[in-house]
Amino acid sequence: MDIREATRSYEAWLARHTRVVAADLRLKHERMAGSALLFLRGTFYRWAQQWSEACPELAGAPRVLAVGDLHVENFGTWRDAEGRLVWGINDVDEAWRLPYTNDLTRLATSALLAIRARRLALSPREACDAILEGYRRALELGGRPFVLEERHAWLRALALGELRDPEKFWDHLDALPTARGAIPMGALRAALPDRSLAVRVVSRPAGVGSLGRPRFVALAAFHGARIAREAKALVPSAMAWATGRARVPNLCAAILQHAVRDPDPFFAVRGGWIVRRLSPHCSRIDLTDLSRERDEWRLLRAMGLETGNVHLGSRAPIAADLRRRRGRWLEEAAHAMAQLVEKEWRVCARIDGKVGR
Repeated sequence: MDIREATRSYEAWLARHTRVVAADLRLKHERMAGSALLFLRGTFYRWAQQWSEACPELAGAPRVLAVGDLHVENFGTWRDAEGRLVWGINDVDEAWRLPYTNDLTRLATSALLAIRARRLALSPREACDAILEGYRRALELGGRPFVLEERHAWLRALALGELRDPEKFWDHLDALPTARGAIPMGALRAALPDRSLAVRVVSRPAGVGSLGRPRFVALAAFHGARIAREAKALVPSAMAWATGRARVPNLCAAILQHAVRDPDPFFAVRGGWIVRRLSPHCSRIDLTDLSRERDEWRLLRAMGLETGNVHLGSRAPIAADLRRRRGRWLEEAAHAMAQLVEKEWRVCARIDGKVGR
């Protein structure tokens, strides 16, 4: 099937697992047409179909609990149980048991697409080398969470940039429309510090890949300041659609439980919803949120290391397999996938500026 047939098939499958928000799905198609990187972010279902055929030499690598939909904008911050700022992979909705090389290829592919869009200034070779160096370092260390206190001052400066301003953050949430229909109040109230707080629940269209799923945010005042809790509909990974699997468990809680990381104490899966805290410093970071003075090589190295943190929870023989791989395998795979993604993006954007019609 081609990209349009795949999109229609996947979205019909999605509608069997959750109530699809039609307006958000239309917005997703529009965003996907905006750039090849956004197209990549919105079409993990297509990647799930194509990667093993496009990169057969990588498909036999040891399997891990993988992120699946990994890319350079799937990183963010949260506060741990001690109130410390932590940085790491922010979204694991598409978690699946995959060769560890899948996540590395997808991360590197997204970096190449960001370079081609002039959102990163590194060369493709530098980007892939940085990701691999960080990943190898994670294996050597046995993992190391990114707690942004005494260590990683450079990353803390990026995470606390001016675009994370609290007034802008709350103004944006306040401007969202009040939610209607079936709202998961039980899941939202369970995440609040006091279940009896007066709340306004808004509908929040966010991201790209999960646009179209119901997503609600409960806004409240607590001890004189604002708080927010988000509930996003939980559905099976798109890998279940691509492989024709039925009745598969969602692995997003499992992958975080086993990863080497400082966990977000507010992340939970409750009754078919992914629930988390939102705040100016507890959310995903886009490349456009980052300062122009960022050290991009160091940032991609950190992304590679964090990918290793997640994969180490599977206790798979990754290191031995990685040592056997020679040459520019990651760069070559990323170029091949970037070319495939750009080809399909151009077809969709040229026809009508949207995807899925």
